[in-house]
Amino acid sequence: MRRWKNWRPSDRLATLSGDAGSASLEFISVGLILLVPLVYLVLALSVLQGGAFAVEGAARQAARVYVQAPSAAEAEARAERAVVVGLADYGIDVTAAEVSIRCAGSAECLARRSVVTVTVRVAVDLPFVPAVLTQSHRGSIPLEGSATQTVSRFWHEG
Repeated sequence: MRRWKNWRPSDRLATLSGDAGSASLEFISVGLILLVPLVYLVLALSVLQGGAFAVEGAARQAARVYVQAPSAAEAEARAERAVVVGLADYGIDVTAAEVSIRCAGSAECLARRSVVTVTVRVAVDLPFVPAVLTQSHRGSIPLEGSATQTVSRFWHEG
């Protein structure tokens, strides 16, 4: 028989529950089940945010250099270079980008006070998605950024 002097309430709980020591195993298994999707979500959101920054920055810079160019041919070349550099800064493949330049307000894009809108579209691949799915665009998210600039009223063809 036990003596009351040495008996502790925790002794009785340990003998009744029968699962002493499994808390660490439960913590690790539940932690992994919750942590892996959370880490993937953070990775996916960071890739998408980087892609959004890339298309917005590329469109904005392309529109800026387009309206400041001295000629239409030079404007196209500068806008293309701005898109290439803007997307390459974020590690996005430039060959997959689609760029469109729209002009409003005049028959020519580089006329005084005409409005130029540059739109950049890119499909950003999600991390850890197999190449089979990304080639069919099932494992990628389409992103689009556009920027509008007005040609200066003091612009002249130079």
